[in-house]
This record gives sequence, C-alpha cells and structure tokens, in this order.
Amino acid sequence: MTPSNQKPARASAPGIRPGAVAAQAAIAAHPRASVLIIGAGINGIATFRDLAMQGIDVAIVDKGDYVSGASSASSHMIHGGVRYLENGEFRLVKESVEERNSLLKIAPHYVKPLKTTIPIYSTFSGVMSAPMRFLTHRQGAAQERGALLIKIGMMLYDSFSRDGGTVPRHEFLGRKASLRLLPRLNPGLKYTATYFDASMHDPERLALDVLADGLAAGAHARSANYIEAIGMDAAGVRLRNAVTGAEFSFQADIVVNTSGPWTDLTNTALGQTSTYMGGTKGSHIVLDNRELLAATGGREIFFEHKDGRIVLIFPLAGRVLVGTTDLEHDMTQPARCTEAEVDYFFDLVKHVFPDVAVDRSEIVFRFAGVRPLPRHDDEAPGFVSRDYRIESRPLGARPGTLLSLVGGKWTTFRALAEHLSGDILTLLGRTRVVSTAGLPIGGGRNFPATDAARRVWIAANGDEVGTSRADQLLTRYGTRAVDVIDFISAEPDAALEHHADYSRREIEFLAATESVVHLTDLVLRRTSMAFRGELSLALLEELAGVLAPVLGWDSARRVLEVDLTVGLLRGHARCRPLRRRRGIRFARLARDLHERARRSAPISASGR
Repeated sequence: MTPSNQKPARASAPGIRPGAVAAQAAIAAHPRASVLIIGAGINGIATFRDLAMQGIDVAIVDKGDYVSGASSASSHMIHGGVRYLENGEFRLVKESVEERNSLLKIAPHYVKPLKTTIPIYSTFSGVMSAPMRFLTHRQGAAQERGALLIKIGMMLYDSFSRDGGTVPRHEFLGRKASLRLLPRLNPGLKYTATYFDASMHDPERLALDVLADGLAAGAHARSANYIEAIGMDAAGVRLRNAVTGAEFSFQADIVVNTSGPWTDLTNTALGQTSTYMGGTKGSHIVLDNRELLAATGGREIFFEHKDGRIVLIFPLAGRVLVGTTDLEHDMTQPARCTEAEVDYFFDLVKHVFPDVAVDRSEIVFRFAGVRPLPRHDDEAPGFVSRDYRIESRPLGARPGTLLSLVGGKWTTFRALAEHLSGDILTLLGRTRVVSTAGLPIGGGRNFPATDAARRVWIAANGDEVGTSRADQLLTRYGTRAVDVIDFISAEPDAALEHHADYSRREIEFLAATESVVHLTDLVLRRTSMAFRGELSLALLEELAGVLAPVLGWDSARRVLEVDLTVGLLRGHARCRPLRRRRGIRFARLARDLHERARRSAPISASGR
C-alpha cells in the first residue's frame, strides 16, 4: 500500500493521440488493411479494440463522428434485461447480467450500480396472458404485470445475476413500506419490487475509452471519423472524406458492417442489398426538475405504463432521464423526439408521481435514436429480440468476405465484439492471443475502488491543479485524468468564462487528442454540456474560440460552426432554448443564423 505522503507511480492510460485530420490522412495514405470496419458505434469500436489487441491490421471508419448514431441515443443503462425473460431469451439475459457485472469492475469510472424499483398495482394481473405473450410474441390487449408474475421474474433474474452473491437479491415491499421509502409514488400501488442494475454516466466517453485502447495496441490499428463508405469498385471499398470531399478506394480482405440501423443502407451502397434490419425509434427527454429528482430517491423507477410499454425514470448527472418509446421508423428519415412523445412522457411521470408537476420549460435535452433490431415484420416491437447475429456473404466482385452485424446492445458490447472478432480470426486463419474478459477499459484502469483509495489518488495528482479539480477530472475521465492534468499543467490555464467547470486547456486537450472535427462533437459527445442543458450562445462562441487555433479554423469557420451547432440543437437534439443574449429573442436569432448558414458554403456533417 502506498503511504499517504508518497505519490504512487503514474500509470497513464493512453489517449486518442492523432487529431482527426491526421487520422483521416493516415487512412487515405495507406488504404489497405486485413479488416475494414464500417460504423464506429460501440459495437464497431469494441470489435476494433478486440482485433487490435490480437495484432490484426484493422481500420475503422464512420461517416459521422464516433458514437454519433444509435449508440448516442441509449437509455444510459447497463442492464441484464429482466423483461427479456418473458420473451424466453435466457441466453441473452445470462450474457447481459454477466457483462453488466463485469463492466461494473472494468469500467467503474462510467458504469455505476443503480438501485431499481418497480411499482406494482395488482397481485395477479398478467398471469394468464404472459404465457401467450411468451409463445406468440404478440402483445395483445395491454395488461400490466402483477406482483406474482414480477416475483417469478425477479427470482429468475436473481439466479442469473447475483455474481457470486456480490449483487443483492431483489426485495419485495408492501404499500406502506414502499411509500415510507418513496412517499411521492402513486398511492394506488400495492407493492414495489427492488433489484440492482447499472447506469452508464457517459456512454460516449466510455466508447472513446474503448477506441483509445484499440489505438494504443499499435500502428496496425487505425481509425478515422467523418469517412463515409459510398460504394465498391475493383480496387475495394470506395470511401469519401465527409469534410474535404476527397474520395479513394480501400482494400480489405474482410469488410465488417457495424453501422447499426443503417446496415441495410450501407450494404446497398456496397452493392450488396440486404433486408436484415427493422429498427424501432426510442426517444428520451432530460428534465431539470428538483422535485422529481428528489422523488426518485436516487433510484431508477422502472415500470410498465398503461399501454404495456416498459418505461423508466431515473436520476442522472443532476437531472432526470425519462424514456423510452418503441416506434417503427423509416431509416431514410431522421429520428426526432416528437411533441406527441413528450406528452407521452409527461403522462407516464404523472402516472408514477401524480403530485409532481412537470412541464416543457424543464426539458433541457431531448434525443431520439433507432435501435439496431432485426427485421420483425408483424412481430410487436417490444418482443423483437435484442440479441445479435452475424450475417456472412462474399464481398462481391472482389475476393473477400462481408460480415454484417444485426442487432446488439450497449450492455453486451464486449462479449459481442469477442464473438465477432472470433469469426474474423477464423476467416483470417489467426488465433486469439488475448481475451478482453476482465480487462479494464481506459480510465477504469487502476480506478480507486474505495473512498480511501480515491483520497490517495486525488492527493497524489492534485499538486498541479488542486485537489478539488483533480477530483472533478477523475470523475470525468477516470484515471485517464492524469493525461489531462499533465496537459493542463504544461501551460497557464483559466476557467471558461461561461462554464467554470471546464477550463480552456481542458477543451484544448479534447480538441487535440480526441478527433474533434465540429463544435457539435465537443458539446454532444466529448462533454455532457448539451445533455445537462448548460449551453448558451455565449458559451458556444467561447468554445469555438478555444477550438479555432487547435483545429485551424478561421473566423468564418468559427461563425459557421456556431451556426451549425445552434441549428442541430434546435432541430435534432432539441435542447433548452439557448439563453437570450443582449436582449435578442433566441427564436429570431436562430432564424438569422439558419439563413446565414444556408447562404454559406456548407461543411458536410454527420447526417444524424
């Protein structure tokens, strides 16, 4: 044990070193690899990491930013999927709870235990209809699950998920005891069931850590965002730089399509038309409501709404996340959280916490994404398997193999990647040299597991930035914070004028080492500023000013980046209206910015 007055040796977790321009150039300069992965969501990135650790020459590209598609629209949950038991997906539940328990250990900086409570309003409801749902995978008339059915599910879930006894068993309470613990719950309930799952505090940052691990394996592993697969020619997969428009061909023995709900569209572009996918849209809202936050008691409320949809309310980052819907979606259209869905969310909050008022002025962020589910024809969306499969076919005119990933979920990304990588290794005639099971991810490496260990870490790393700042950075980046601290300390630093929790040097670090291309990459995925509803026009302009010298933006590019970000936040990832500035109404200002952006030469964005 390191004495409290002695600094432990610093074990810096490698960061994402090349900037985006350099990374894109490296892909174009050497357009050849054994494996090309198309789609840098969590499953593509995890497969990239696994292959890189086997020493495979692998490259990964995405038409937008890393983790900017389906993976960015999750419910921020790492869970075993208790409701999958009713679908008979026992293999998936077993794998999910094993991976959940593992992620609590290998990614403790972002994956945290979460007490979850189910309010129950009847005793026997659903007992007769559940077997038919199990056999037919059709919802039928909506009928809530009663205490007996949930009790059976909880007992089965315990048998899968206890991790040698380290995960507590579920707990059933009657009405009086439940309302003593959570007094704002609907007094019409009869019971509550409580068990443990896990929350994922920063999904995008976790994915970036997974990517960083892959890149740290060596020069044989390369990645680039804003590189789109647009076709296939005699020389290989045709790629286009979404920023510059430059095109080139990339040769690979195996092409892996991990573009999630866009899988069929990607295959069509490659001349390999498929109909594998049938994703459904899920939307969420984030509320800044102190009363609702307190009412949750620090736990997720997970329940069945009156329409039979399983929904959730849980505290995250000082806000309350409410979701989700499960609607059919046309992948040629953008996914947006609609006003009808917001009404639905408010209805379900009222159902669970009838005396807690919520309104639209408290929505600080709203988002929607499409689950990468398999084609399901007339099967009810709620019963479509969340499991995954791998489709294989010849690459086409060129020798090689095209693998398409169908399905997959955040919780099982490591196990899925190991499975997919195993198939790839077999095709390449190679053998696995290392397993990722139990291997710490990024800033989870050497993460302090106790309060005492955390105090030691903070004391050891707080000399240059102060203990309070070291604590903040440890929370934000895990043990990768040592890289940030070293960078911050190398030159004079100052807090941002419009967001004192971040500093100029910290933003410069993210821009220089994490492949930031657009201002939206920073506010949506490298930080949680948008998610928390912390943005203002003044802050966007300040951030663009910090990014400009690092990314080589001139004044016109700075203005355009702010304009594009405002447009995206209003039109796609709906955020609380950016604060008024100098008395100008935001709606009018946004129209002016949109018109200015329309007249300007466009910079190609992700298309999300």
